[in-house]
Amino acid sequence: MYGMLFDASLCVGCESCVEACREKNGLPETDGTQLSADRFSILQEEGDYYLRRQCLHCLEPSCVSVCPVAALQKKPEGPVTYDFDRCIGCRYCMVACPFGVPRYEWSSAMPRVRKCQMCYDRLCDGQQPACAEACPTGATLFGDRDELLAEARKRVANDPDTYANHIFGEKEAGGTSFLVIGPPEVMAAFDPRVPDEALPEKTWAVLSQIPTAVGIAGTALMGVHWIIRRRMTLAKQRLAHEDAEATVNTVSLAGREPATEEVER
Repeated sequence: MYGMLFDASLCVGCESCVEACREKNGLPETDGTQLSADRFSILQEEGDYYLRRQCLHCLEPSCVSVCPVAALQKKPEGPVTYDFDRCIGCRYCMVACPFGVPRYEWSSAMPRVRKCQMCYDRLCDGQQPACAEACPTGATLFGDRDELLAEARKRVANDPDTYANHIFGEKEAGGTSFLVIGPPEVMAAFDPRVPDEALPEKTWAVLSQIPTAVGIAGTALMGVHWIIRRRMTLAKQRLAHEDAEATVNTVSLAGREPATEEVER
C-alpha cells in the first residue's frame, strides 16, 4: 500500500505542492489557510515551521463506512477516492471524518464532495502524486507506507532535538496513508482527541440512526401536511356550499318580485 510522508522540518513554505495540486485538479487560484472545495491541500504556519493539511487517506476510513452508495472507496493502493456519479449528497462523510477533511460545493448547482484523492489516476499510470513530485526539498515523500514508516522512525530516533517522538498517522484513527513528522510545535497542532482505534463501527452506530430519525420526522410532517390539506379542502367545500346557498336565495328572491308587484297592483 502506498502512502506519503510529510517532514515539517524540511518544508520551506514554497507551496509548490499546493500549486501542483491546484493544476492537477483544475482548481481556481484562491488564497486561504483552510481546506475548501477549491483547495485540497494547504500549508499552515506553526511557529517557525509549516504543517501540511490534506486528506489523510485512513486505512479504515469512516467516510467510506458511512457512505450509503459507495461513492467513497478505499483503494488497495492507498487512496480514498470519490465518485460523483454515485454521490447522493447526503454528506454523511463530512460528519464521519475525524479530521474534518471533506468539503462540499455549497454554491454549485450540482454540488460535489471535494478532497484530495492522492492523484489516483497518476498512481494507476505508475506516477507519484503531483504534490510529491513538485516538492523541491523532499519534505513530501511518496512510496510504500511501511517503508515510509521505517524512514520516519529512523529520522525521529536519529535527531530527537529536531523531531517530536511521534509519527502522526501511524496509529491515529487506526492508521493513515498520509504520515507526518516534525518539531514539537508542529505536532502539537493535531487534535489530541482523535483515538488510535479505527472509527467506522463507532461512526456508523451513530449515523445509521439518521435515516430512522428522518423517517419519523418525515412521517410526522406528512401527517401535518394531510391535516392542513384536509382542513383547507373542508374550508373550500364550506365556502362553495355557502356560495351555492346564497345563489339559490338570490334566484328565489328574484323570482318572487313579479308576484309581489302583481299583489301590490
